Amino acid sequence: MGAPDTTEPKPFPWVGLFTLSALIFMMVTSEFLPTGLLPEIAQQLDVSESQVGLLITVFAGTVVLTAAPLSILTRHYSRKSLVIVVLIVFVLGNVLAALAPSYPVLVVARVIGGLAHGLFWSVVGAYSAHLVPKHQLARAVSITGGGGTAAFVLGVPLGTALGHSLGWRLAFGILAGAVVVLTIVTARLLPPVSHGETLGTGEIPLPMRKDSTVPGVIIVGVIVVLVALGHNLFYTYIAPFLIGPVGFDPGSVAGVLFLYGGAGAVGLVLAGTLGDRFPRGAMIGAIVFVLFAVTLLAGFANVQWVTLVAVGIWGASFGALPSLLQARMLHTASLRVRDVAAAYFTTSFNFAIGLGALLGGLLLDRVGVGFLPWVDIAITAVGLVLVVLGNAWLARRDAARRHP
Repeated sequence: MGAPDTTEPKPFPWVGLFTLSALIFMMVTSEFLPTGLLPEIAQQLDVSESQVGLLITVFAGTVVLTAAPLSILTRHYSRKSLVIVVLIVFVLGNVLAALAPSYPVLVVARVIGGLAHGLFWSVVGAYSAHLVPKHQLARAVSITGGGGTAAFVLGVPLGTALGHSLGWRLAFGILAGAVVVLTIVTARLLPPVSHGETLGTGEIPLPMRKDSTVPGVIIVGVIVVLVALGHNLFYTYIAPFLIGPVGFDPGSVAGVLFLYGGAGAVGLVLAGTLGDRFPRGAMIGAIVFVLFAVTLLAGFANVQWVTLVAVGIWGASFGALPSLLQARMLHTASLRVRDVAAAYFTTSFNFAIGLGALLGGLLLDRVGVGFLPWVDIAITAVGLVLVVLGNAWLARRDAARRHP
C-alpha cells in the first residue's frame, strides 16, 4: 500500500487574483470611457455622437479579429510575460488617444488598444482558472471580475467626471499613467502559471477542433453574443438616453453611472456566492432581471425615480452576468482548449459590444434613442431562450457521456 498523501492544499491565491482584478479594472475602464464622454469628444473633434460611439465598435472589432489568432500564436509563451507586454502596448494606445489631434488618429489609438485588449483577455480570462482548482472557479472569476464591476462603479464614472471638469484627454492620460504603475506591480506580484496540458506516456495530443467540449464552448459563445449585444446596443448610448427621454441634467449622468456600477458590485457578490452552487439557475435569474429592468426603463422613461430604480436593478443583474458566463465557459472547456475558449469568450463579448455600438448608433440617428431599450429587450429575450435550450442540451450530452 502506498504512503498516504500528505500534500497540503495550496492557499487561496488572493494576491494574484486581486492583481488580475486591478488589471481588468483598467482594461474595462478604457474600453467604455468614451461612453460617458460622447458629447465632449464629439464637440472637440467636430464629429457626431454616433461617430464617437463607433470608437467602441472599432475597439471591439479589433478584439474580435485578433483575439483568437493572437491567442493561438502565443499559446506556448509565458502567460505572465504576455500580460506585461500587453500592458505596455495598452499604455501606448492610451497615450496616443490622449494626444490625438483628430478623429482618425483617435481611431488608430483605439485599434492599438483593441489589439492589447484582445490578447489581454485571452490570457487573463483563463489565468484565474490556472491559479485555483475547478471547484473554486466561480469564486476566483468573481474576484477577478470585480475589476470589471469596479470599472463601472468607479472607473467609467470617475473618467466621465474628469472628462466633464478637466477634459477627456486628461482622463486617457491618467489611465495610461495608472497602467504604468500596475505593470510594475504585476511584474512583482502576479504568480507565474503553467498553462499546458500534461499528456500521459504515449498519448498523442488531439487537434483542438476534435475536443469533445468544443460544441459546448460554441453554445456559450453564442449566448454571450446575444446577451452582450442587446445590452451594449442600449448602454453605449445611455448618456443621450438619460439626458433626452429621461430629462436628467448632463452633470447628473456620472451619478447615474455610479448607481449602475454600485449595483453591479452587489450583482458580482451574488454571482460569486451563487455561481458555484446554482450555475444555470443564477444565469437564468440574472437575465430575467435584466429584461425586467430594461422594460421599466423603456416603459417609464419620463419618470425619473422609476429610472433610478430600474438602473439599480439593471446594474445588479447585468453586473453578475459576465462572471457567470465566463465561469460557465471555463467549466465547459477542457484544459486543452481553456485558453482558446477564454479568447473566444472575449471575442464573443467584444463582437457583441462592437456590433451593439454600431447598431445602436444607426438606430440613434434614424429612430431616436428611445427605441434602443426595446431592441435590447428583444435580443436579450432570444438569448434567454438559448440559455434554457443550451442548458438542456448540455445536460443531456453530459448524461449520455457518463452513461453510454
